[in-house]
Amino acid sequence: MQQFTMNNGLTIPSIGYGVFQMSGNEVREHLPEAIQAGYRHIDTANAYFNEVAVGEAVKASGINREELFITTKLFPQSYPYEQCGIDVDASLERLGMDYVDLMLFHQPYGDYVSGWKAMEEAVKAGKVKSIGLSNLPMHKIQEILDIADIKPAVLQVEINPYWNQHELKSQLEGTGIVFEGYYPLGHGDRKLLEEPTFTELADKYGKTNAQIILRWHLQEDNVTFPKTLNAQHMRDNLDIFDFELDADEMNAIDNLPQNPYYQVPEEPPVFVLTHNDYSQQV
Repeated sequence: MQQFTMNNGLTIPSIGYGVFQMSGNEVREHLPEAIQAGYRHIDTANAYFNEVAVGEAVKASGINREELFITTKLFPQSYPYEQCGIDVDASLERLGMDYVDLMLFHQPYGDYVSGWKAMEEAVKAGKVKSIGLSNLPMHKIQEILDIADIKPAVLQVEINPYWNQHELKSQLEGTGIVFEGYYPLGHGDRKLLEEPTFTELADKYGKTNAQIILRWHLQEDNVTFPKTLNAQHMRDNLDIFDFELDADEMNAIDNLPQNPYYQVPEEPPVFVLTHNDYSQQV
């Protein structure tokens, strides 16, 4: 597994297993398959309502905690300084862990500025090793950079060949922030997967179109979480380390038309403002 180095000197595995939109029972069934296939990076969130199941599957795996990289995220109701520390502890309790390797602010709304100080305190207390952001645009990231004693180590945003985030990467050049890409394969978009560029490269390298896209991500220094409940696809998604795209091939992918699948709104949508009881997990 290739690792990327974050701006705090710690490393992060380049490919992880995400559990977005998976029920607790689906996590209990499929996360063990992913761990058996070789995944050691697991990405969850309090708003996924499956932290308990993730913790149970990790414990049952028998893998040493130090060999795993566990990420969780906090939704905006957790951001205010007075609440943030409480909810960091609550996530750890649901996961059954003394620490997580990475904790992110999940959405770009609410009091993320005051909450960042509580995230820094969690790092200093050893409860969280690295902290970062998800879905924040540049002007909101800058608000954090302006007040941070501990800079964000990771930014999780939509990244795929139809939305390569080169502009945002350019804006954040020099910060050492590692990019994580959700929707790495286009959120199930057959049009992306069947682009002639990927079909030609798949034939050349003896890989699938999805493996070509994931190899592009790897060479773009993007951490990815290609979601699948299929054990063979889990193994296939890890089988991208034995070939390399050349500069012309990377450029051909970079020149695909750009359009995101999800446009993050400036104002919070209703689902973000809903107050959730994260303790209600099966």
